[in-house]
Amino acid sequence: MKKTKKNSVLISLLSVVLLLVLIVVGYVAYVFIAYYRIEDNLALAVDNNSQKTVQTDTEYSIMTWNIGFGAYSDDYSFFMDGGKYSRAFSAEAVDENVSEMMKVVKAKNPDIAIIQEVDIGSTRSYGIDEREIVYDYLPGYASVFAQNYDSSYLFYPILSPHGKSRSGIMTETKFNILNATRRSLPVESGFTKLLDLDRCYSVSYLPVSDGKTLCVYNMHLSAYTTDGTIATEQLQMLVEDMQAEYSKGNYIICGGDFNKDLLGNSSEVFGVSGEDLTWAQPIPDGVIPDWLTLVACSNAPSCRNADRPYDDTNFVLTIDGFLVSGNIDVVTAEVIDEAFAHSDHNPVIMQFKLKG
Repeated sequence: MKKTKKNSVLISLLSVVLLLVLIVVGYVAYVFIAYYRIEDNLALAVDNNSQKTVQTDTEYSIMTWNIGFGAYSDDYSFFMDGGKYSRAFSAEAVDENVSEMMKVVKAKNPDIAIIQEVDIGSTRSYGIDEREIVYDYLPGYASVFAQNYDSSYLFYPILSPHGKSRSGIMTETKFNILNATRRSLPVESGFTKLLDLDRCYSVSYLPVSDGKTLCVYNMHLSAYTTDGTIATEQLQMLVEDMQAEYSKGNYIICGGDFNKDLLGNSSEVFGVSGEDLTWAQPIPDGVIPDWLTLVACSNAPSCRNADRPYDDTNFVLTIDGFLVSGNIDVVTAEVIDEAFAHSDHNPVIMQFKLKG
């Protein structure tokens, strides 16, 4: 009788273990089967288009900001950076963070704004379509959205899963957009591809008064990779594509989140010891050609490591900035120091003129 009871308990335990194994195997299979990449060379819709043409020898401004899906108030930390949380604190926090950031953009009144990590229906941001908040604060802007994340449900951390994510990048401008295209960037082929975004860039073509085109590239390069070389490969692809446009005599501005140390020595500049993070490495020599100028600002950092809430001991660096072709004059550029109040990134603004 005791032996029968022991056998029964053993069978029950084995059944539970087998069930758990089947659940894990089934989930892993689901994640890999559900994985796909968004179409390359995808034509993008232009909403609320303008009829205004870019003029040569006229000063304009462009602003870039990674808004961190509306989660990163200064007291927020993110689990993939070694922090605590996998979701924003609440839907109200998402609305407040994105709204406060858009108030800053509206006050600066840039002629072009490029924005990254804009969620359109994600577990982590409580299903809020953050584009609607951008539209509310920038009603007079032509708008292009390129999706770079449509992930399967990430059931981690167990107690508060990151969930399903849909996100992208937005280009807002006061000028006419002739057309816009989404290009897929290379990503890692291993397991880490499931944790990274479906990286892409968008290019919006703006007519110029001299008959040429201002090509505005909006990008967000890879962060959560094994060695950081993928972001370099992505940048190399971008440069090749921009070279093709520049050879036609067109004007080039590429901006966004490079996930590279644009200063090359941010730890020395900002006095906070850096960490061996794949997204915090300098751009290798030779990647940026002579006809492009890297605009990287050192007046304040553009990004903080989100391994813990923000204070003056966090690792900070500049990873947001611009690449500008030789037929454009950069007048001024600066990081707008928001002290990471509503994102793990500070915005960067640049004034420029197209050479007539």
